[in-house]
Amino acid sequence: MKLQISILLILMSFKSLGQKQLDVFFDFNKDFPNQASILEINEWIANNKNAEITKLLGYCDSIDTKNYNKKLAERRIDNVQVLLQTSGLKFSESLEKVAYGKDFKQSKIQAENRKVTIFYLEPQAIPIVSTLTQKIKESKVGETIALPNIYFINNSARTVPKSEATLYDLRCAMEENPKLKIQIQGHICCQTKGDLLNLSTSRARTVYNYLLRNKIDRKRMSFKGFGTTRPLHPIPEKDEQEENENRRVEILIVEK
Repeated sequence: MKLQISILLILMSFKSLGQKQLDVFFDFNKDFPNQASILEINEWIANNKNAEITKLLGYCDSIDTKNYNKKLAERRIDNVQVLLQTSGLKFSESLEKVAYGKDFKQSKIQAENRKVTIFYLEPQAIPIVSTLTQKIKESKVGETIALPNIYFINNSARTVPKSEATLYDLRCAMEENPKLKIQIQGHICCQTKGDLLNLSTSRARTVYNYLLRNKIDRKRMSFKGFGTTRPLHPIPEKDEQEENENRRVEILIVEK
């Protein structure tokens, strides 16, 4: 039982550490936020549409009785909640609302005591793993992985703009897996007499240079061109699809 309570307290601590807060201020004896706070809260709402409200704490200054101030603090909480609900914000199922009359540590500046503090959680971004990154993660040493959508200008080693996404994915995979070592392999299509312009090597070098420019250690990679010696389909190819599949850049997993 003690272990369960300890785990629960740890989880609660982690959640509270992830919470952020916003103070909303009120004029004397008013239960609706003042003009400056209205502007601030509207800007905050615009930038935090996915926030989850977990707690609303209401406060008053030291003037008047404890009971009166507690009821005023409750109205302040209710009005802030309505304001947030109207804006479509999400509330925690275990939303906590606490109104304080005078029983809290007050600031010497009375205006700072007339407030509602909003506690909220920001949604945690879920990292998106690309198909290429997943393939590299699941691969074994000695395995070859084709780089999808790597295209070059005709008879050159210059990549076209739509190749950038795959190059970026490869770069990210190299950064996320510091022990990964690869050989970049270039292949061409269509030429029955071999790689006369040595395009396969030049294209593999283009990918190598991209990674090098983006601070991937040269010791972790090499490149090699295979011309038309390793076609996936017999040459001459039957159609454009077979040509594209023969005309490719791959990476060989050397070390992980």
